[in-house]
Amino acid sequence: MKSALHLTSLATAAAQAAASHIRQAERPRDPAAWATKGHHDFVTQFDTEAEGIITQILMAGQPDSTILGEELSPNAERRGLVWIVDPIDGTTNFAHGFPNYAVSIAAEIDGVLEGGVILDVERGQLYSAWKGGGAWLDGVRLQVSAITTPGHALIGTGYPFKFPSDLDRYQKQFARIAAATSGIRRAGSAALDLCWVAAGVFDGFWELRLAPWDMAAGILLVREAGGVVTNLDGLPTGAAHTGLVTGNPAIHRWLLTMM
Repeated sequence: MKSALHLTSLATAAAQAAASHIRQAERPRDPAAWATKGHHDFVTQFDTEAEGIITQILMAGQPDSTILGEELSPNAERRGLVWIVDPIDGTTNFAHGFPNYAVSIAAEIDGVLEGGVILDVERGQLYSAWKGGGAWLDGVRLQVSAITTPGHALIGTGYPFKFPSDLDRYQKQFARIAAATSGIRRAGSAALDLCWVAAGVFDGFWELRLAPWDMAAGILLVREAGGVVTNLDGLPTGAAHTGLVTGNPAIHRWLLTMM
């Protein structure tokens, strides 16, 4: 099995190739071109094309691996080396021309996250992390924020737009957190939200339901930057179908009390 750094380098090459393809695409402005996977959950041909490009590069580099991809292989078996792939995290943003979406790729070995990259397609920024090697943005090491007072904190979130039944619970959380902090932001890509926690832009983040490909690389980034990531009950979590609470240690503890 290759080193975590090697796996991260391979993921970087795949993410860059996919991002290049996405940038050359003519954005599908007509909703008729958006396939619907679920309630308010869309996919375009560029999601599937980008995932195909990523799969080809990763499998050429590691033929003994498996792809767990949002579009083409969401139910793949997770044993040995597994690549957890979101070809466009923020598809709705991409389809509308809102400049906040990313390619996210993580390498997991027997359930342990070893390396990951998130490439901000519009800004061309590459976030990367590998186990024990720190979190990085274009070669600059990242660290979570030092803000410990909720009143000074900026918090990221994701609305439960796919699950209207969660709205009442979420709105109560939102009201409590909004009243106690300096602000809440919802930009539409959980992968980039987690990057911003790792970079100290956001002091914390929460969302009630996410999928493995939304969070895998971001979890490693936050932890390698000194942050804490748990499920909504405060238990450590890997890349899973679960809610997420994260932040620097102080704000993470506080956010849990708001849940």
